[in-house]
Amino acid sequence: MRRRLCATLLCAAALASAQAQTAIAIGGALKFDNDAVWKRIVDEAGGKGARFAVLATAAGNPARTAGLIVDALQRQGAVAEAVPVAPRLKGVDLQKNLHDPALIERVASARGVFFSGGAQEFIVDTLQPRGQPSEMLKAIWRVYRAGGVVAGTSAGAAIMSEQMFRDAPDQLQVLKGRLREGQEVDRGLGFVGPELFVDQHFLKRGRIGRMLPMMLAKGYRLGLGVDENSAAVIRGSEVEVIGARGALLVDLREASSDAGLGAFNLKGARLSYLDHGDRHDLKTGISTPSPQKLREPRIDPAAPDFQPYYSNEPFYMDMLGDSTIVSAMAQLIDSPHAELRGLAADVRQRPGNERPELGFEFRLYKGAGTLGWSSSASGAEETTLLNVRLDVTPVLFAQPLYRPLRPATP
Repeated sequence: MRRRLCATLLCAAALASAQAQTAIAIGGALKFDNDAVWKRIVDEAGGKGARFAVLATAAGNPARTAGLIVDALQRQGAVAEAVPVAPRLKGVDLQKNLHDPALIERVASARGVFFSGGAQEFIVDTLQPRGQPSEMLKAIWRVYRAGGVVAGTSAGAAIMSEQMFRDAPDQLQVLKGRLREGQEVDRGLGFVGPELFVDQHFLKRGRIGRMLPMMLAKGYRLGLGVDENSAAVIRGSEVEVIGARGALLVDLREASSDAGLGAFNLKGARLSYLDHGDRHDLKTGISTPSPQKLREPRIDPAAPDFQPYYSNEPFYMDMLGDSTIVSAMAQLIDSPHAELRGLAADVRQRPGNERPELGFEFRLYKGAGTLGWSSSASGAEETTLLNVRLDVTPVLFAQPLYRPLRPATP
């Protein structure tokens, strides 16, 4: 009896493990030689022979994009098939394919679904018109709920959250309050659940400036900004970062905002940068650096024997620049300074630039649990930065901000 009970429990545990849902959010610009990401996608679906349905629904050239993705997956041992459901796919009846029972069943029987990059509004408008799931989307959810993999790059990562950016390329205007339903923001497909917000091309394009107001407006407490050529593997409550760069974890659980200021502001946000091999548990809030980084000395600014690497105290003129937020975090942790500051602004008088006099001060500072690790054992510098605090304060700039220097009058 005991043996039979143990066997039953083991079977139940194995079944639960096999049915764990896995979402893989790729930050965009994924290179086809990035085996760490492509292989992981296939491995999560069961490895060699795993069947994938590839949807280039968001792409400008769906046939070419789908073909490249199919080839990349098949090089890792998958059996991949392009699903001809894309608004820009020439010579195809979109609505007929979208509702084709045979095509829907082929998607439902796959072990993985891959969404390409492009325009994420094409994905939601096609698969979830007027907010209602199509039969094709229901088939994708069947794959996911049965323990399959749903992966997506760029636009395919944007749709992972229940809310997403539809079209918001100017993050500074989002900081200034431009968050209109159906224009800058829309409903996503929600594979990562209601608690986590995901954004893509994150560090390269300085998208911290648009994530923070979106999270505040929609009530998100946790956000994950995945950078280019990198991915976040989200399985249950565990997040693992893989690929060439990393992801920024934004935690607003202890943050506050003052509505009386009349512009976006935030106090007490926590930022953590997770690099290749790092993990984070969304339930416990615990981040674990990769094993190779743990073999290196920990950078602890609160330690009595702390010897900072940096001595200068930079001021950042563009906090929304390429990877500037992470560079500033790294500089702060390994310096003697308690805080570093920078600005985000566009003071040009031009069409579409609302309130050019309005800008934002970013104040990064240390707190309990502010730590860092660094390793170059893999041949590339990999860094983990945990629990850096952030305040964002609206500020006003003079108009004009500057003027040419004139020769002194004799």
